[in-house]
Amino acid sequence: MTVVTTRLYTAFFGHLVGEDRFGNRYYTRKGQAHGDSSITDRRNARRWVLYKGKAEPTKVPPEWHGWLHYTLDAPITDNAQYAWEKPHLPNLTGTTNAYVPPGHLLRGGHREASTSDYEAWKP
Repeated sequence: MTVVTTRLYTAFFGHLVGEDRFGNRYYTRKGQAHGDSSITDRRNARRWVLYKGKAEPTKVPPEWHGWLHYTLDAPITDNAQYAWEKPHLPNLTGTTNAYVPPGHLLRGGHREASTSDYEAWKP
């Protein structure tokens, strides 16, 4: 569906379930209880997200990912941030900011010599 079609479908049939810290909004079909997990409801269930800004699926946080993929019946409400968690970065593949490991051709193709005790097999 196109963006316009999705927004129209959401306006007519969508029921807002919640919003995440990035401003993405999550919906189910009207009349569908988002906590009901019976087989019949899951077969006909619809869950979707309207992204804030550019559609970037990596912006779906874990607490909503499980709900969106029917792993959880309700989204996790405890959004505690831990000290080891890093802020979200978009997928940078294909851009000039993409990760390039040492020894990659885009870094000259040279890497440091191995210092391990590895010996190549000789027949």
